[in-house]
Amino acid sequence: MTVQSVDRALSIIEILGEHPNGLGVMALSKELNLAKSTVHRLLHSLISRDFVYQDQENERYYLSMKLAQVSAKMIDHLDIRKIARPFIEELSERINEVVHVCIRDGNEVVYIDKVESKRTIRMYSQIGKRAMLHCTGVGKILLSGLSDQKVTEIIDSAGLPRFTKNTLTSKDAFFKEIQSIRLNGYAYDREEHEEGIYCISAPIYDYTDKIIAGFSISGPIDRIKEGIEHHHYKTYLLDTSHQISERLGYKKES
Repeated sequence: MTVQSVDRALSIIEILGEHPNGLGVMALSKELNLAKSTVHRLLHSLISRDFVYQDQENERYYLSMKLAQVSAKMIDHLDIRKIARPFIEELSERINEVVHVCIRDGNEVVYIDKVESKRTIRMYSQIGKRAMLHCTGVGKILLSGLSDQKVTEIIDSAGLPRFTKNTLTSKDAFFKEIQSIRLNGYAYDREEHEEGIYCISAPIYDYTDKIIAGFSISGPIDRIKEGIEHHHYKTYLLDTSHQISERLGYKKES
């Protein structure tokens, strides 16, 4: 149940956010279908808390920078691990496989969180582990969010060294892979970093639609491939990607 005055005040904030040139009290009254006296009272409260101000020359009302300041403080305190943790725990519980969360640090991917599976046969990994970007599913996901120019700079700097027979070592082949990831919204590691290990990865977006992290389902090749083909791993992965990203303020375009 909403408190009516709070709901109406938030509606004013939302409406003013859509009108950078401001609105007068009459226009706001019409938009909200409220009496002018009610709108005046709500505006007075918002002005007293510095969320809205009035231009004395044209008598229009505008949003102040207060919302930006509040948002900046909230963003500064965001912890991807804390936000993502319940979602990756749920994903791991559902499929009983290890799930990693990773970020990019320069030319490397860093594993910042992990939920282990209960299976006896599983891959070895640890938080803080680093790997090259081009040979891991999460690394490729993180690269897919960058411009082609930036990806080229990273490849030219770090190279495309071979780790297994499946590692992509051709720049042309690698860019085709990146384009496919951008189109599909997920990435594979087809035994490209470690023989016998297969991964499927998805992005985590922030409120600016930027990929700020990635996460993966990883494990022995036969088990993960079967899970992707027959047990909806891909659907679960993309649903989790959306849930975490939405919590970070991401709004997927329809």
